[in-house]
Amino acid sequence: MNDDDRSHFSSADALGENTSSRWYRVLARRPVVRILVVLVALALLAWLITPKGKHDPAGRFGAGGPMPVVGAAASSGDMPIVLNGLGTVTPIATVTVQSQISGQITQIAFKEGQSVKPGDPLILIDPRPYQVALEQAQGALVRDKALLANAKVDLERYQTLFKEDSVAEQTLATQRALVVQDEGTVTTDQAQIDAAKLNLVYCHIISPVAGRVGLQQVTLGNYVTPAEPNGLVVVTQLQPITVVFTLPEDQIPPLQAQLHAGKTLAVTAYDRSRTTVLATGALQTVDNQIDPTTGTVKLKAIFANDDETLFPNQFVNVSLLLNTLHNATLIPQAGVQRGAPGTYVYVVDAQKAVSVRKVALGPGDATNVVITRGLKPGETVVVDGADKLKDGAKVLMRQNTAAAPATAAPAQHRHRKSDQGAAADHGTAPAAQ
Repeated sequence: MNDDDRSHFSSADALGENTSSRWYRVLARRPVVRILVVLVALALLAWLITPKGKHDPAGRFGAGGPMPVVGAAASSGDMPIVLNGLGTVTPIATVTVQSQISGQITQIAFKEGQSVKPGDPLILIDPRPYQVALEQAQGALVRDKALLANAKVDLERYQTLFKEDSVAEQTLATQRALVVQDEGTVTTDQAQIDAAKLNLVYCHIISPVAGRVGLQQVTLGNYVTPAEPNGLVVVTQLQPITVVFTLPEDQIPPLQAQLHAGKTLAVTAYDRSRTTVLATGALQTVDNQIDPTTGTVKLKAIFANDDETLFPNQFVNVSLLLNTLHNATLIPQAGVQRGAPGTYVYVVDAQKAVSVRKVALGPGDATNVVITRGLKPGETVVVDGADKLKDGAKVLMRQNTAAAPATAAPAQHRHRKSDQGAAADHGTAPAAQ
């Protein structure tokens, strides 16, 4: 680098230093200028980071524009009051068939899983030993009857001789005792005959109830006794069948009120996922005490079970139709808001403005809820987009493509858990955040 270049850069550096020094002195002496510079820099930064897209004044976040919401009109319909519980399928009769005599199995007259009626043959035990015992008892009866007849003839003879004072009174008394003894022997022989006949009946094991036969516990040729640990076979009655389920003790008073009124309460059994109806029946009885450990009471419902969809010891979800509210005011569950005022809804008026309306809730299901006070059928409530609303806000109604309107469905297709809503305290809705 030559001397001219050094002099050039030295002059430039001196000029830059002089310029910077002058600006510094100006800013130091004039605070207003310094503030203006900072404001200009902030404005420039805000302009750079602000999106350049078009602003929709009617959008949800538009300045002062109406907010888009989804509304639904309150309707009048029926609302079933349903009590839900968990139950177990319990057969009316489950019989473990036992042998009442000892002997060898000579015939099995059923197939596993077969449906049987009362009196249908199941198992045959060898009857020959009991037939021989019957014949022996019958022979003893014939012999003892002959002895009894002879003793009665001798008694008549001794009575005649005693009148003629030809025999002692002791002889007559002995003969009378012998007749009574022979009569007792004949009675015992007859009882042995009846027992032998009964044993022959026991050789033919029959079904005591109508139902389905389970897996056989013995096979042909086994020697069985009356003390078989697993029995011979199990017969379970499937038609009709019952379900035992539990309900909380708080639900007993309204349930008892319906039963005392003589009403027959419908009961529906669902599968484990509560999506498929297995069977429909009726409430049969309520237990006579509450379980103090769980605070629940047991109930029993009976089902015809014609298609045998209910299986013994199966766990099911049970819905009991307690009552049905007719001509109730219904709105979707999504329309109910909860906050400082209590329970309220946003009602849309003819000018597309919302107002806070405090309401009292009644029973409900998974879709709709009953409004017992504060709303009339036909009024429109906000069911979506209420999180940014406040009292008096303008709204833009848009079509609801997801939620269904609040319409009443038949009670048998809407067995869901009842939602008992209580009236909330008076107040006003919170302002938008």
